[in-house]
This record gives sequence, C-alpha cells and structure tokens, in this order.
Amino acid sequence: MNQTYVLITALCLALGLAGTARAQAPDASTTPAPTGPVIQARPQAMPSDEQSYQRETVFGINFNTQGALIGGINVRVARVLDERWLRFWSLEGVSFKNPKEEAVTNPYTGGSYKLYKANYAFALRPSIGIQRILFRKAADAGVQVNGLLSAGPSLGLLMPYYISYDYTAEKNNAFGPADVIVDEAYDPVKHAQEQFIYDRAPLFSGIAQTKIVPGAHLRGALSFEYGRYRDAVAGAELGFLVEVYTKELLVLNPPAPADVNSLNHQFFPSVYLTLYIGHRN
Repeated sequence: MNQTYVLITALCLALGLAGTARAQAPDASTTPAPTGPVIQARPQAMPSDEQSYQRETVFGINFNTQGALIGGINVRVARVLDERWLRFWSLEGVSFKNPKEEAVTNPYTGGSYKLYKANYAFALRPSIGIQRILFRKAADAGVQVNGLLSAGPSLGLLMPYYISYDYTAEKNNAFGPADVIVDEAYDPVKHAQEQFIYDRAPLFSGIAQTKIVPGAHLRGALSFEYGRYRDAVAGAELGFLVEVYTKELLVLNPPAPADVNSLNHQFFPSVYLTLYIGHRN
C-alpha cells in the first residue's frame, strides 16, 4: 500500500513539473525578431498568364452602315509587345451598297435587276495598328475590353454590273422561245427599253473589266472579348471608320439630266460591328 502511494505521488510530481516547463517555454509567436540581418528565400517566379502567349489570330464577319446585310470579312494577326500592348496587321474585304439603289422586276420574265447600276463596288483594306488591353478578363471567365487603332491604304474595286438583254425580243417587239439573250455591261442609254432586260447576269460576269481606285482609311474601335479559355478568342468589335478615295466610286450612272455626283461618293464614313473568333499560341 505504501509503495503504491509513493508511485502515485511520484507520477503526479513528474506531470506537474512537465506542465510547468511547457508553460514557461517561449512562444514562437511572441519571440522577438532577431536584430541582425535576416536572409529571406527568394520566392520562385511564376509564369505570367498574360505573357504566356505571343500571337493572336482572329477571323471576323463585318456589318457596317455602308454595306449590305453582311458587309464583308476580315482577318487580324497580332503579336504581343508587353502585358498591355499588341501590334497587329489586318486585311478586310467589304462591299458597298448605295442607299439609292432601286430593284426593278421585269413583269414579263420575272427577272430583276438594279436600275441604273453601273458597277459593283468593293474595298480591300490592308492595315497595321496597335491594340491596348484596357480591362483584362479573368483567366477562365469574364469580359476583356481592348482599344484598337489602325490605318492603311484602301483599294476600291469597281466591277461592271452586267445584265441579260433580249435583243431578239427588242427587234421583234415580242418575246419568243428562240430569243437571243446576251450578257453585257448595263448601259441605261443603250438598254433604254427596260422591258427587254431579261434579268441580271451572274455576279462575276464583268470581273475581267474591274478597275482599281486607290484610297486610304483610318479606324478606331473597342473590342469586347468573351471566352472561358485563355487560348480561345471570341467577341465583338464596335468601331468607326473613315475612308477616302482619289475619285468618286461610280455605282449608279443614270442618264442625263440626273446628277451623277449626288448619287456617288468619294468619302465614306461608317460605323461597323465585327463578330470574330480565333486562337492564341
């Protein structure tokens, strides 16, 4: 009994001394900082997501106030300069639609054509520019806003507007099954008897007679980029473009005394929207 009491007493004293020693041990959180120089390990540099690609390529469909339902198509290739700036080149092809074009349907043949239309008008716009990232999206979600500014030459392409004209009906003043129908450039004076204009000819009938009118353009835009993945690009670009040519683009050519200059233009301001997709690498 005495031995048991001695053992219990010794165990209690040992536990008590251990608890006291732990209570008196200095807390690491309250230990004063050393007064000497401290060498800290340099954190390992992590790759920047913004700099993890060097090239961006996008393809777009253009809608603009000077064109038809679909204005044209374009491609843009950009290279990263730093975390905010990119330099790019682009190529755009668009068509022009004169707001005073009038579609006419031939009641005898059912064909249709554009009254007094002289040429189809297209433009090729190679350009160079800069892009700045204004608001960056998160790595896997959100919207990125970019500002763009570009300029370059414009090549106006005037392709003659062709019609199908029934010379046999004109000669006999009546339509017949063996009529000779010829595709040729529309001349409002030569083809004054509109009832014998059978139909418009295929689009590229006059491509061999296409004329080039040089010009220049300047544009500014904001692009809104969507997408869940860093290497995928999708979004919309909204901007304003001004374009001027060395002479008027002859689209409508009515017979005198109509004022041709009031129907055709040399200066083309427009607001446009481009929907684009692309990739980065």
